[in-house]
Amino acid sequence: MGRPRGFDEAEVVRSAAELFAGRAYDGVSIDDLVTHLGLHRNSLYKTFGSKRGLYLAALRWSLEHDVAPLIDRVARAAGPGEGLREALSPPGGGAGLDLLLLAAVERAPVDAEVAELVTRTLDALDAATAVPEDGPGDPGDPDAGPGALAVALTSAVLGLRIRARAGAPGADAERACDALGRRLATR
Repeated sequence: MGRPRGFDEAEVVRSAAELFAGRAYDGVSIDDLVTHLGLHRNSLYKTFGSKRGLYLAALRWSLEHDVAPLIDRVARAAGPGEGLREALSPPGGGAGLDLLLLAAVERAPVDAEVAELVTRTLDALDAATAVPEDGPGDPGDPDAGPGALAVALTSAVLGLRIRARAGAPGADAERACDALGRRLATR
């Protein structure tokens, strides 16, 4: 019979998600994980198999516990402007979106499993930001199509999160949400 675990696996995964959201996969070493999580290297490998195994567990945790509730709030929002505000506000609008963004640009191009998780999450965010007027439009128009506006709104959310991460003032996001909300209200 093996020794019982001396750590809370769920807490380790949550803490790893925060670390990966701040520094990305390639910016986090095994030594960083061991130090930050307070685990022994052998425990990390025995429980998660590899750094990638822990990363996938952390990404799934973040998508389920940070991003999915955010998507639900966006879907219930009264309109696009409010939906954008919901998407950018904690919980979920910080570290959850940060990990999603980093996964999309860093890991998805080289890891099919990460790409599938990211794509599924972006599709759910698109569905949450969809507005009734966003129909199929003119088939000859490359900007038209099912969900074109929803994809644009999702892209705005992610772009605003990138700006916030780079240090843009929160007022920038507020003004952008107001402007988009007003513009969409006049459609």
